[in-house]
Amino acid sequence: MPNSDPRLVDQAIQWMIKLRFNVADDASTAAFEQWLQRSAAHQQAWQRVAAMDDDFKQLPAHVSRHALDGARQRISRREGLKALGLFAGASGLAWLGRDYTPLPALMADYRTATGERRWVALGDGSKVQLNSASAFDIALSAESRLVNLHQGELLIDTGADNRPLWVHTRDGYLRALGTRLLVREESAGTLLAVQQGAVAVFSGSHDTTARRVIKPGEQVLFNRGGIRPSPANGLDPWAWSDGVISAHNMRLDDFLAELGRYRNGLVRCGEAVAGLRVSGTYQLDDTDQVLKLVAQSLPVAVTYRSRYWVTVSARV
Repeated sequence: MPNSDPRLVDQAIQWMIKLRFNVADDASTAAFEQWLQRSAAHQQAWQRVAAMDDDFKQLPAHVSRHALDGARQRISRREGLKALGLFAGASGLAWLGRDYTPLPALMADYRTATGERRWVALGDGSKVQLNSASAFDIALSAESRLVNLHQGELLIDTGADNRPLWVHTRDGYLRALGTRLLVREESAGTLLAVQQGAVAVFSGSHDTTARRVIKPGEQVLFNRGGIRPSPANGLDPWAWSDGVISAHNMRLDDFLAELGRYRNGLVRCGEAVAGLRVSGTYQLDDTDQVLKLVAQSLPVAVTYRSRYWVTVSARV
């Protein structure tokens, strides 16, 4: 792709930060679409920025949580660029024409791109499956094993090793032994689901007393402030491991937000259709087909402004 006008790429960065990390109402969506359709150069700039969608998903937790919670303060371009670790030159956008310094998650021992899922067999006999856009490291010692979740979501089989397996997340530590568990970053905390065995949840340091032990079939959301049952939104948290998204009476906006984790760019849901309900099992390897099936089962239209910008709205 030819080099884009730095000024337009600058605008595209502002739009990406605004649309991904702030609540986008119909007015802001319409304003973006007007900007996008203004010229082919605008579309080229957007595609260039949206193609780096993995890096935008790696904004620090405190930034994304603050924005996704609907706070009044909005993320500025300068704050977003700083969080991304993009060190600009005099033009402010010189990095777009060359390789840029990767974020810590990009340096992880194991990572996946957007839409990619894979299993990793570790030397201690445990197995870890990474979901889309996920990253982790592992450290082994004579006494224990430590998995550091940098971003995204992991499904972990701890194996037969007698050493406890610790999982470090941004919200605390988990201790598992003979366990199958799922750990996922959410905007409001860390999601933990347990399928086998038991998992102890610690806050801040694994040297403190466990706050709670989570048993098979339980699913909780925890952060530094406490542990609570995970909100039931109709999503099967384990289904992605089999390559599907499984929904039961799930709100359309929640469903599309989940689907958006598996494709580059943005999938926006119109306010008028956000409360429609989705049920079914859909293959994650073809998100365009999923959108087509949703349009066939619900009174909605799927509009592609580009491959990186999809809007689902009421069918006219």
